[in-house]
Amino acid sequence: MTKNMGSTDKLIRLTVAAVVAVLYFTDTISGILSIVLGVVAVIFALTSLVNFCPLYTILDVNTCKVK
Repeated sequence: MTKNMGSTDKLIRLTVAAVVAVLYFTDTISGILSIVLGVVAVIFALTSLVNFCPLYTILDVNTCKVK
């Protein structure tokens, strides 16, 4: 796996994941919406931690500035 995520992309994904977590734990979101957003948040966090997004590979996108 080659890195295909830049630092700004990672920061945005981690921020979105954190916001979803706060909304979930404060009971602002619930039901199916919380499950869907929770799954998206986990995927965002995992892809940010490994600096690789499989969808970017399929779409031929690379936000990482370092080659």
